[in-house]
Amino acid sequence: MAESPTAHPLDKPLTQINQRLQAAQLGLKIERRGDRLNLRGTLPPRPGSPKLRPYQQRVPLKLPATKAGLKQCEQTAKIIAGQLLQGIFDWRDYLGPVAGLRLAGADLSARIEAFELHFFETRRSESSSASLQPTWEKAYVPYLRKLHTTAERHPNLSLPEAIYATVQSTKANTRSRQICCTALAALAEFLNLDLPTDLKSFWGNYGNSQTQIRELPSDEQIVEVYDSLKNPRWKYVYGMMATYGLRNHEVFYCDTPHGQLHQRTSHTPQKEIIVHETTKTGRHEVWPFYPEWCERLELANGELPKVNTDLTTTTLQRVGQQVTTQFRRYKIPFSPYDLRHAWAVRTILMGLPDAVAARMMGHSVQVHNRTYHRWMTHRDQQAAVQAALAKNDIRAPM
Repeated sequence: MAESPTAHPLDKPLTQINQRLQAAQLGLKIERRGDRLNLRGTLPPRPGSPKLRPYQQRVPLKLPATKAGLKQCEQTAKIIAGQLLQGIFDWRDYLGPVAGLRLAGADLSARIEAFELHFFETRRSESSSASLQPTWEKAYVPYLRKLHTTAERHPNLSLPEAIYATVQSTKANTRSRQICCTALAALAEFLNLDLPTDLKSFWGNYGNSQTQIRELPSDEQIVEVYDSLKNPRWKYVYGMMATYGLRNHEVFYCDTPHGQLHQRTSHTPQKEIIVHETTKTGRHEVWPFYPEWCERLELANGELPKVNTDLTTTTLQRVGQQVTTQFRRYKIPFSPYDLRHAWAVRTILMGLPDAVAARMMGHSVQVHNRTYHRWMTHRDQQAAVQAALAKNDIRAPM
């Protein structure tokens, strides 16, 4: 009898293995779907399923339809059967992007590589690749390397123990500790790894109200420094950051609704600007505070410095670093980000709703409130009180 044209070279050994599994009463069988192998059997409901009792389901191993894949499937079937007998079967080991990594014996390097792919695939719709790459390199890579080094030096540690040891190797109550916790918590979540103690508990007091409050420049000082600058192009950068609260790099990636801000020739500048999608937090619109500064700081016809902004050959971080370098060169007595922070406090004093200000700054309301409300100095509070009393003109009864 002629062999079926749809027959696969693996079908005969697959049938033989399934016969062995059936004889052992494991309750599982291997199935081939195209060039992938999966398991099928009566299993507990998946997480989130409305069903309460075990039923026939597929375990999506997606192993290649090869002899090696078939061997791995048979081994996994025996593991699952043992887990079912002990009542310790957990769907999290077999679902999602990390499925099969643990059972296939993947080492930490392979797991981190899988996590990197997952990071870019899941966040590409939320942020531009230009902003994702620096975030990965600065906020994840250093701490994943540190974890890998810890695990190699102490092979007796389990992965959760290595994660805790890595976190505790960073200085307490620092931004570095906080970023380390965030990066390793994301890795643990990706790997479906249970951490008995939430990594947030290791943050310490960084970022809370006990953190040292920075002294922001007054509006008068901001204008005074602007007037002292000689280079018109960097003077324009300074004015844009002061008026719109922009991040260092955002000055080079923003337009008005009608075209490039620095290409306008109108004597009445368009107040609203649009920060590009390619920036750190994506596209968002910003209005000036104060609007009068558009004219006072000569933003209508300003021109940007000749800085490489081609994100195929540079990064947002490098563009931003050039702004910081120029601030130091001109001996400006505060940092570029202080202009942004002063803008944020100014919006609070002027009564702009926090949700609106946060959206214009490209971050969450929670970050906005946690960061900026506690930076209001006695001077700011006194000005706000005086403005409120003058606005309402309410007099106490005599």
